[in-house]
Amino acid sequence: MYVTPDAADDCRLPAIDDDGADVGVDRILAAYFQGAGMTSTTSEEHFRKLERMYAAAPINAYFEPVLRVFDGVAKITIPVKPEFFHAAGAIHGSVYFKALDDSAFFAANSLVEDVFVLTVSFNVFLTRPVSGGELRAAGTVVQRSRNLILADSVVHDSEGRQVARGSGAFMRSPIALTPEIGYR
Repeated sequence: MYVTPDAADDCRLPAIDDDGADVGVDRILAAYFQGAGMTSTTSEEHFRKLERMYAAAPINAYFEPVLRVFDGVAKITIPVKPEFFHAAGAIHGSVYFKALDDSAFFAANSLVEDVFVLTVSFNVFLTRPVSGGELRAAGTVVQRSRNLILADSVVHDSEGRQVARGSGAFMRSPIALTPEIGYR
């Protein structure tokens, strides 16, 4: 089996190996990170705490996203609502940005278990308007150094078409991951 860098961030997982067998997301991600020289050292408990922290953030009461965190990967689904539309009847770019930044952010924070990471910069490419269904974002860590984590993110619509792409840089903050900020 081989895995391309885009395989881990494709929202249409599971994937099929060269023999036609369903390889599943865990094997895809393990192969991807092994090929990129990264290894898994984080825990399922950490991933679930990040998901609960995200769900508890006040802004998410409005957007109603669902987050799943894996080792170096995060996936977010946001239902498209008319309240998100600009005057031309499609979702505003800020919603795309939220999906892109949040998925890349939590992919990065999945590799950091003691502190909250911060977005240092983020580039966005909006490629297609969306006016219904849901946004499905997948963020993937592509590079990690001592001080910086780089992550890419892609958003697909309900039909599986790519509608946005972005990349961000993230760094450790002095904010500890504690129950006081929702990390439970």
